[in-house]
Amino acid sequence: MNIINPLKYAYLAMEAWFNLAFGSEWNPLYNMGRLAFFFFWIVFISGLYLFIFFDTSLTGAYASVEYITHEQWYIAGIMRSLHRYASDAAVVTIILHMFREFALGRYRGFRWFSWVTGVPALWLVITLGITGYWLVWDELAIYVAMLSSQLIDALPLISGSMSRNFVGEQLSDRFFSLMAFLHFSGQPLFLIFALWLHVKRLSLVKVTAPRGLAIGSFIGLLVLSIISPAVSHGPADASQVTAALELDWFYLNVYPLLGYFTAGQTWLITLGTTLFLMALPWLPAKKTGPAAVVHLEQCNGCEQCAEDCPYDAITVQARTDGAKFEHEVTVNADMCAACGICVGSCPASNPFRQKNEQLVTGIDMPQMPINEIRNTLDKTIADLKGNNKIIVLGCDNSLDYSQFETDSIKVVGLFCIGMMPATLVEYALANGVDGVFVTGCRTGDCYFRYGNIWMDKRFAGTRQPVLRRRAKRSRIKVSRAAITDGTRFQKELIAFQSHIEKLNGDEELAHE
Repeated sequence: MNIINPLKYAYLAMEAWFNLAFGSEWNPLYNMGRLAFFFFWIVFISGLYLFIFFDTSLTGAYASVEYITHEQWYIAGIMRSLHRYASDAAVVTIILHMFREFALGRYRGFRWFSWVTGVPALWLVITLGITGYWLVWDELAIYVAMLSSQLIDALPLISGSMSRNFVGEQLSDRFFSLMAFLHFSGQPLFLIFALWLHVKRLSLVKVTAPRGLAIGSFIGLLVLSIISPAVSHGPADASQVTAALELDWFYLNVYPLLGYFTAGQTWLITLGTTLFLMALPWLPAKKTGPAAVVHLEQCNGCEQCAEDCPYDAITVQARTDGAKFEHEVTVNADMCAACGICVGSCPASNPFRQKNEQLVTGIDMPQMPINEIRNTLDKTIADLKGNNKIIVLGCDNSLDYSQFETDSIKVVGLFCIGMMPATLVEYALANGVDGVFVTGCRTGDCYFRYGNIWMDKRFAGTRQPVLRRRAKRSRIKVSRAAITDGTRFQKELIAFQSHIEKLNGDEELAHE
């Protein structure tokens, strides 16, 4: 068994409990990245307000922070506490986001780019927080500054004189103003670029947290800021040794290592950990299937597949084959996740087309073309026995549905439920199936990000290509499941089978 599987199972079980408490839309475990962006906004807005009263000089910094904290405690003091706690919350949510991706195995294969760019982004957040602690210029600040100088002096390209800049009178207002510039302008710009790079290979990226979750998080931070306001240590004094410091372990966790290791060894530990995290997607590597291919003879340039692609792998360009249509699509194989969602997006994937010949669609997956899916469905329908025949159309990345097969219940698996043309359900019902049970990853947690969302919208008739109104919706059931949801899924499947049995009985009575 894969060593990550037990961790994945445990994490999914925990998410199920959070779903019961918060619902899938507000489940914080599904929204860690979006919450991190929300906390960044709190940090940004509170930081702007604090900057109004902050003195960027060496002699005035501490006094201005004390004024903010005590004299104007009712606004600026709360803003300072919000700034501090939202910064901590951002680190917590980023770490939990990374842990979730690791636990669920969503850091390898086509996801390597987001993982690799996410690790340096975390370090940029931490270094931004470190310079923030410098600016308070209290006892903790000089502790951070002097130990930072040791780390900087250990770098091969530095002359070794950095430490003297933090001792006594040798630290100038100019250098302190430079640190303020880095914290307020330079580092945030680098962080914005890093976050843009982190999501560059994703399309339709959501960076705003669900309203209820955002409001609840803000209220929590506000209450914490009121009952436990952030305060400074005593003023910085390089000539004295502080007996005790209250470290912010989210940002200052590296510095205690200098009490046990040299600066060079601390760099080796830190950089080694960073490089190990960045190498994880290849320990071992995970292969992504062949990329989608375009069949121009069946493509009318509608662009729906490009709009639906979760990984920005499909682009639209001018027609190259001389056809009457204006546009065509092209696939960037390096960015394709091989999810097949584009197949479900293509109107030409309708299984009722080309019934007695090979079904060719505008964009297809070479390892599981739509014609093969239709043939597999036909064969599976033929294998059904007895009454109340049910086809389960399921996602390969969620629950193993094959364990629920019986003579009257059979499964057809897909890369992603978003790969399914909506009309495939109607096709199954028109060819001898009594009921279709459509299932995939949990709501809000599609392995390929948008498979569930697009399928739901197609069924609701709000996104092309739609499930036609004439489809017998009473014979269609949509469910969601992960590997920990087997018992619940089985109960829903049995209930659906009873529902189909009742429908069949009612129809027989109506015909008598």
